[in-house]
Amino acid sequence: MQKLTVTDKYSGVRADVFVASHNPKFSRSSLKLLFMQGLVNINGKPAKPGHKLRPGQTISIDKSALTKRPPKIELPIIYEDKDVIVIDKPSGILTHSKGAINTEATVASFIRPKLTDKPSSNRAGIVHRLDRETSGVIIAAKNESVRQWLQKQFANRKVKKTYLAVLEGKPKEPTAIIDAPIARNPKKPQTFKVSSLGKTAQTKYRLIKSMNINDKIYSLVELSPETGRTHQLRVHCSFIGHSIVGDSVYGKAGGQMRLHAKNLEIKLPNGVLKKFEAPLSAKFKEFV
Repeated sequence: MQKLTVTDKYSGVRADVFVASHNPKFSRSSLKLLFMQGLVNINGKPAKPGHKLRPGQTISIDKSALTKRPPKIELPIIYEDKDVIVIDKPSGILTHSKGAINTEATVASFIRPKLTDKPSSNRAGIVHRLDRETSGVIIAAKNESVRQWLQKQFANRKVKKTYLAVLEGKPKEPTAIIDAPIARNPKKPQTFKVSSLGKTAQTKYRLIKSMNINDKIYSLVELSPETGRTHQLRVHCSFIGHSIVGDSVYGKAGGQMRLHAKNLEIKLPNGVLKKFEAPLSAKFKEFV
């Protein structure tokens, strides 16, 4: 716990500016989170960032959340060499922490000890993302130059990705391309929607089989994204009226989301084109 007394020099200064000036090693965004979590107090009461200080006030700052390391985690490794590591990410694991305070085990925290460059952020080594509830293949880089090499392939659409998903109902066409631009939803900034003002987005789908489970129709489909927009598969499936089972944001809440990154084909820095595959989890298999 850091305890500071406000001097005449800081009279009228905002509390967040004062805290930042006494903690230069931490970013403004991370210190802002301390205020949001009630970890900055003035004379024993939670402080607001914009509070104007008066001489003699005592400010206590609990910075433990900024220095606490996430717990260790073991994730299934599909492939590893001196440049990359390919992981079979379980459903429920974040790719990287969402903010400056990083106390949850993630793919990024798992690969951190394997990096050959000094980590520059809590996203170091991360090349692409899988949503928390999405399972399957994810590739990470062990240094910054390799990360840029791999990300360039994603940007140039050189990477082939295939997903398996269970949809509500049965699509009218057994195979089709969903070509619908995607934009951020201004009403819910953490989500996305199909919009003529959005970025180009295409997803191929192929119906593998339909199923009747407890008098409800479901479909197992193969999804192949041609572009890589955030939440693309989830938004596109919802757009055609067949949301992914368990998708509480774009469909119906209930149970684990049935979306799995089955395989990923990419060229490694050594010039070899590799295809990596992750098996379905036991729960996913049981469902289909």
